[in-house]
Amino acid sequence: MSIRRTLLGTAFGFGVATSIVSTAIAEEITIATVNNADMITMQELAPKWEEATGNTINWVVLEENVLRQRTTQDIATGGGSFDIMFIGAYETPIWGANGWLTPLNDFADDADYDLEDVFQLVRNGLSANGNLYALPLYSETSFTFYRTDVFEAAGVEMPQEQITYTEFAELAAAVHDPDNGMYGTCQRGKAGWGENMAFVGTVANAFGARWFDENWVPQLDSPEWNAAVTYYVDLMLESGPPGASANGHNENRALFKDGKCATWVDATSAAGDVRNPATSTVADKTEFVKAPMQATAKGTGWFWSWALAIPASSKKVDAAKSFLKWGTSKEYFEMVGESKGWVAVPSGTRQSVEEDSRRIAAAPFAPSVVDAILSVDPADATLLPTPYTGVQFVAIPEFQGIGNYVGQQVAAALAGQSTVEKALANSQAFAAREMTKAGYIK
Repeated sequence: MSIRRTLLGTAFGFGVATSIVSTAIAEEITIATVNNADMITMQELAPKWEEATGNTINWVVLEENVLRQRTTQDIATGGGSFDIMFIGAYETPIWGANGWLTPLNDFADDADYDLEDVFQLVRNGLSANGNLYALPLYSETSFTFYRTDVFEAAGVEMPQEQITYTEFAELAAAVHDPDNGMYGTCQRGKAGWGENMAFVGTVANAFGARWFDENWVPQLDSPEWNAAVTYYVDLMLESGPPGASANGHNENRALFKDGKCATWVDATSAAGDVRNPATSTVADKTEFVKAPMQATAKGTGWFWSWALAIPASSKKVDAAKSFLKWGTSKEYFEMVGESKGWVAVPSGTRQSVEEDSRRIAAAPFAPSVVDAILSVDPADATLLPTPYTGVQFVAIPEFQGIGNYVGQQVAAALAGQSTVEKALANSQAFAAREMTKAGYIK
């Protein structure tokens, strides 16, 4: 059986001389990152760290699915292509437990860094076997973005309590106006365990589905999965934009900010960007409510953290740790707030940042985001019992391959290249083979 792991439970006013770990010889470090807004901001501010340390950075910026492929291949083979990787709450505990990441326990003893200021849920999600393996830039759950002006013009109201997905579909249809460039909803359609399956997985949870039963037998051909995926495909065909199977998080974020979507269920981390008048055309026209439920409210909002980790294969650990400390510190968040506006500060990670009056004034939604994140329970995210933890993913090594395959099948159904029934039958057969091969199913 393959190993199974679960989630556990100045340059900028920084005090450069004492707070940044300096290296005797200037080095170039290579960082693999995704092209999300918070990471783009980090690239823009990183020359401050380069100036302070004398080190330089080679940025490798990749689309999310490609990043996961490249980093997974490199980390599993010990390729040593990267000194720092942006990875998440799925990979970190698994890779750390396998000895593929450099432990970061020394940050707990660094009073300047103040690791205790990072929410415990986030720290736990980036740990394995009592060791911390990554430092978070931001953390998130998911909720519903909606256009207040569009709803008002259509004469409909978004309830503030948690609604069902059935009700959500009715609302999306009521505000769908494609002839005038307004789509009722924009949801992830791009194939990938961290793309379309992040959303579809939470819809499945809401409909009472689970990936595996207590004996690790896949449940993808269950009535609950059929109901969830049928709902998703129908919703997107009736109220979504054309070509939705090519749209991931970034594409939908752009559509929403450009004023083309009336609703969007996605990451709370996007709230600052959407509500930032410097980056969004709908900054003053967007509000948020909980992601919908259906048969249950369990697992309807996912949990994720984008974090920085150092592969065990890196030969430049001191320089890499220096950057990690700089890029995830209280002072870094301060620098983002001062240079980009406090609405743009990475969210859901540090208690002191979320309680800062400047943050709350610029982002009045911030306390509700934190409450939503801290309410997530990865150990209890499904209606029926399961042997795994995780909300929109299953915390086992095999899930990446299974989740990607299911994502491809669901994307094919959305694109009209398959039926829901065929997509789920193929997914069930694939998952059963993989789980048998790995030794989960005897």
